[in-house]
Amino acid sequence: MEFTGIIPPVITGFDGQGRFDPGRQRDIMGFLNPHVHGFYPCGTYGSGPLMGTEDRKRVAEAVIRDKGKAYVIVHVGAASTAETLDLARHAESAGADAVGAIPPYYFKYPQSELLEHYRALIRAVKIPVFLYNNPDLSGNPISPEMLKTLAEEGLAGVKDSAFDLVNFYLYLIKVKKPGFQFIVGTEAIAQGALDAGACGVIAGLANVFPEMLTDFYETWKKGDAKATAEKQLRIVQARAVMKYGPTLTMTYAVLRMRGIDPGFPKAPHREISRELYDRARGELREMGLV
Repeated sequence: MEFTGIIPPVITGFDGQGRFDPGRQRDIMGFLNPHVHGFYPCGTYGSGPLMGTEDRKRVAEAVIRDKGKAYVIVHVGAASTAETLDLARHAESAGADAVGAIPPYYFKYPQSELLEHYRALIRAVKIPVFLYNNPDLSGNPISPEMLKTLAEEGLAGVKDSAFDLVNFYLYLIKVKKPGFQFIVGTEAIAQGALDAGACGVIAGLANVFPEMLTDFYETWKKGDAKATAEKQLRIVQARAVMKYGPTLTMTYAVLRMRGIDPGFPKAPHREISRELYDRARGELREMGLV
């Protein structure tokens, strides 16, 4: 299948003690469902690395259950190969449409070990596997040459969150496998990436303003470059407000501004201050977004 369109890296609903709250997750999904094309749970925004394996499985099951007509790419990246494979097999059995995985993090790994890690993941499941390139968080950047090798061995696509359009272009230049799918992992450079060949955008901002992102995508599909550029700038403006604080905790706060109870960020994350909340709300009101 094609993994196209706007894909929020959906946040996870936690209660005040940091426990997964299925009811809040259902509300989050209900808010997003009418607007988006897919979901990417248990990644950075989903607090995947902060959860144990069993909680990650519960979140994946909840998102798959409430996905509606959208598709789900479950993030299964973990610090070890064994945990990554366990999460991937579970996601497949739960009904995920695909899995994605950041490289193993904390330790630095040579290319040969990263290749074997992803080869094991590709062999472990029958559903499509996406590589999630996020060098800032993993400490293990994926070179265009490594991506080409994995594409030839069965990798279905890449989510590139290097926040570098040149790196995205280098991936496109190097990987020529028919059907390989390129997803850009930020809304900040969405227009440039889509113009060059991206099929979708995993957009953190879509957690709070899904209508804005989908409207941008539909405008891009019509081929109106000027209108698309104007909407891209508006996206970057809203994104700048989200960067006033830690983006993940700002996401929970802005959802409250929109009348959604997403729960609480999981510790050690903490909610933003009242002063920051009021400042962000004022600027988003000026933009007509809350």
